[in-house]
Amino acid sequence: MIHVLVQHEVADYQAWKSMFDASNDWRHKNGERSCRIFHRAGNVNDLILFFEWESLDAARTFMTSEELRGRMAKAGVKGQARIEFLTEMHTVRRSAAD
Repeated sequence: MIHVLVQHEVADYQAWKSMFDASNDWRHKNGERSCRIFHRAGNVNDLILFFEWESLDAARTFMTSEELRGRMAKAGVKGQARIEFLTEMHTVRRSAAD
């Protein structure tokens, strides 16, 4: 399992989210296993996406594809996205009992 961190700004979150949701099956078929969406405090259009992908090769192929670039532009992504490929080294999980 590989994690992918994507940071970019969008023109309008609601319009972007509509196109993002319409691409759920496409992303899944290309190796996405999950996604979490965050935004910077105070700016709902400055997004950080945290994906789990089935493999590094599948994630790189998808994230560098012309089709993704085109879809991102159509969805209103502004400028160049920052994309990082991450491998988890350590996790600490807390419970209410801690």
